[in-house]
Parts: sequence; structure tokens; C-alpha cells
Amino acid sequence: MKLNYRLVLLIIATVFGLVFSIPSFTQSSAGKKVTLGLDLQGGLHMLLGVKTDEAVTSQIKSIASALKHFGERNDVLLDAISAQEDRVTFELIDADDAKTMDTYLKTLEGTIVHASEGKYTITMTPAAIEKLKVRAVDQAIETIRNRLDQFGLAEPTVARQGVDKILVELPGIKTPQEEQRARELISRAAKLELMAVDEDHAMRVNEMNEGEAATYGDKILEDALQPQLKHLVNEIPILDGTMLTDAHVGYDQNNRPVINFSLNSAGAQIFGDFTGKSVGKRLAIVLDGKVYSAPVINERIGGGSGQISGNYTVAEANDLAIALRSGALLAPIYMMEKRSVGPSLGADSIKASLFAFATGAALVVLFMVAYYGYAGIIATTAMVINIILIIAVMAMFGATLTLPGMAGIVLTVGMAVDGNVIINERIRELLREGAKVRKAIEGGYDNAFSTLVDANLTTLIAAVALYMYGTGPIKGFAVTLAVGILVSMFTAILGTHGIFSALMEQIEKSGKMNRWFGIRLEGKE
Repeated sequence: MKLNYRLVLLIIATVFGLVFSIPSFTQSSAGKKVTLGLDLQGGLHMLLGVKTDEAVTSQIKSIASALKHFGERNDVLLDAISAQEDRVTFELIDADDAKTMDTYLKTLEGTIVHASEGKYTITMTPAAIEKLKVRAVDQAIETIRNRLDQFGLAEPTVARQGVDKILVELPGIKTPQEEQRARELISRAAKLELMAVDEDHAMRVNEMNEGEAATYGDKILEDALQPQLKHLVNEIPILDGTMLTDAHVGYDQNNRPVINFSLNSAGAQIFGDFTGKSVGKRLAIVLDGKVYSAPVINERIGGGSGQISGNYTVAEANDLAIALRSGALLAPIYMMEKRSVGPSLGADSIKASLFAFATGAALVVLFMVAYYGYAGIIATTAMVINIILIIAVMAMFGATLTLPGMAGIVLTVGMAVDGNVIINERIRELLREGAKVRKAIEGGYDNAFSTLVDANLTTLIAAVALYMYGTGPIKGFAVTLAVGILVSMFTAILGTHGIFSALMEQIEKSGKMNRWFGIRLEGKE
């Protein structure tokens, strides 16, 4: 046997495949391995709905907050600023400021401004509303995915379903505690707001209702730690979590977990300006509509940083920091459907798939050896290497193996030898025409090359399309199919060619084409 570069590449690929696939086959904790999907190892399946209308309300509040800050920064006196469900209303006190205000309002994209005698109403255009609703779902998908990645779950599935629904699949979630923690992390709005406490009317907060509070431009919020305690805060927040850049767990002087957060430059400026002119007053730190603390401002706070304290465990503080870092949801989400997939279903699926795989592989091996002789053995060797390489590549990239993915591997068993069937038939044709063994083998590979590339390229394009436009199980099938195509081309075109080249002298000396290629040549055997 003579070494050649094709055989050397095949040997290197085989070693690579064994190294990266063994942890997956043995389920060892050492090294990377293929992650089993929800249908194979069990987990949690959820269908979530997105309340897109509330994204519009949130955007209206953001417009009002920006408008209030603009007025304060530019000495433009505004009165009766109110953020309702679909509009912002305010009154311009000094008519001389109308030009300045109109210039600013033109910078608010996607809005319609109506002004009459110093009274302004701002609404969003229908196109802007629809765009915002679509963005709310897209942002929810991205936010949930980021939270689950930081939570430590392997390969969660988060995908859009329909217009305003999100499919979430969490493999490996088995205990009620894990399920509850994951659900809370997903559904938490994590909307951070810094709001001024209305010091003038705060003493009467327990006597007020929401209607009376609204007449002062305020709203009543309950305390996160003491629900019976109420806070009266200005309806328009000073700033919100859209200006948050980081959040991480720290500890206070009593060694209790707290969440330290940082703001971007715009948020830091707003925060600094507000605290500078509000010394002696209170600032409420509001998270998801509840006041976590309302400290008195002792001095101007620069640097754009703050702290959220509460009665947290370390795990709760860490989850809250994850939620804040990943961004607040533009619109709340709600559970539409939930079901747990038991691991026993996964075990049954794996057994059925392995049985189908073993049966298919055995039938392919029997056919190849019976029909092509030693060439069939070489083809089945390439098939085994092909399977090992598929598992290795998927493990290296941390891919998830689902039931459709296993179907893709079973399909690859047939595809792995398909190329060698074409090559062997070309070799047999040339041998029948009287070509020498060496010329027949080289000619067989040359003649089959373009056919194999064309056939596999079209299938690869289909696999890429399935991955780009498919979701969940379809993506799993597309991944294994695409990897299988690329690996099978390598083993069929390069790998088996290298084996034939290494054994060329033995084939020529034996002269027994019936044993090597399953073909009997008259007068030669």
C-alpha cells in the first residue's frame, strides 16, 4: 500500500472525526458534543403571544419623556404634559417658544402633530404603529433568545409563529423548579424606569385613587417589598431602560445582593441634570411597575450609574440582571400554550431512530458488498467515516440533533454510497471497454466528478433554503442534510479515490475484477 495525499487527508479527517464524535457517542462530559433537541431529551414547549398594542403605549410614554427633557434643557415652558394610550398632549405656555418647539417636533419620525392656540397633540402614523408592532415581536424574539443564552440553556429554539406569536422550545428542562425559573425569565418585562416622586401630594397618596392622581399628572405604584405601601410618582418617567448599557450583581454594605446598572451617555446626562436640580427630593427606581427604592437625592449624581436593591436571593438577582442586560420587552408577552415533553418520549424516539439507522446501514452494506465486492467494502468504509464526520462537525459547532435531524442522517447513509455507486459504474463501463485498471479507475472518478458535483450542489441549495426559511425541526433536518452532503462529497470523491490509489498495485496484480468490482471480464478471469 502506497500513501498518497488523498489517503493522508482521509486519515486526518478520520482522526478528527473520532476525536470530536466520541464525546457524543459516549455522552462524556469532557469535550464538545451534539446537543439533543426537545423531541429527543424532553423539555418545555411554549407558544407565547405578544401584546403589540402595549408597545404603542410604551412608545407614547417615551415620546412624552423626551419632550419633557427637551423643554427642561432648552428653557421651553410646558404645561399639562400627558401620555395617554395613543397620544401625547401638552400646552406651550410661552408663544415665543413655538418656533423652537416646532423645529424639535419635526425630528420625531413617524408622528403627526396637531397644534391649535398653543395646545399640542402628538400621535403616531398608522405606518409607524404597524412597524412598531412588527419590531416589538422581533425584539421580543431577540430578547428572549439572549436571556436564555445567558441563563445557560443549550440551543433553545425561539422563532416567530404567525404575526404576533413566538414559539419557544427548551430542551433539558425537566424539574418544576427549572421550568418555573425559565418561564419567569422569559416573561419578565424587565422595564426599568426612573421616576420623580410627587413631593407636593405624596402625603395624601393613601387617600387618592388613580383618577385623582391623574389630575396631578401622577400615577400610584405599590412598593415591591411592602405591597401595602404606595408611592405617588410623576406619570412621565425621567428616563427608562432603553438607555441601560449594563447590569450586574453586586453586594451592599450588609452583604445582600443588589443590581448595579449603568446608563449610556444620553441617559447619564439626563440623570445628572435631573439629580442636580432635585437635591432633597426623592427619585423612585421602578421595575415592571413596582417601586424598589425611592432614595432622597443628596447631590448631583454623575457617571450614569445606579443601584436596585431588594430582598433578593443570589439566583433572583442574577436572573434580574440577565433580564435587564438583555433589554426590556417592548410589549408584554403571555402564555398561549404550554406542554412538557417527557424524557421517555425522547428515549423511544432515539431507539426507533437508531433501529431505522442500523437497519438502513446494514442493508446498504450487504448490497454494496454483494454487488461491488471489495469496492463495496471501500464504499461502506467511507460511509462509516462519513457518519463519524457528520457527528464531529455538528458537535464542534454545538448543533442540536432533533428527530428530523436523525432522519437526515439516515438519509445520508444512502447518499454517502450514492457517489461511489456512480463512480463504480463508470469504472465497470471502462473495464468492459477494455481499459487498463489504472486508467479505468482514474477515468471513473474523472467522468463521475461533474455529475456528483451538480447533483449534490442542487441538493445543498435546497438544504440552505430549508435552513433559511424553515423553523425548529426543519432547520435540524437541513443542518444534518447540508453537513452530510459536504462530508459525503469529500469521502466519495477524495477519500475512496485515495484508497484505490494506495491499493492500485494489488488490484493490478490480482487481475480479479469480479472480486474487486463485481464484474466478470471474458477471457480474463
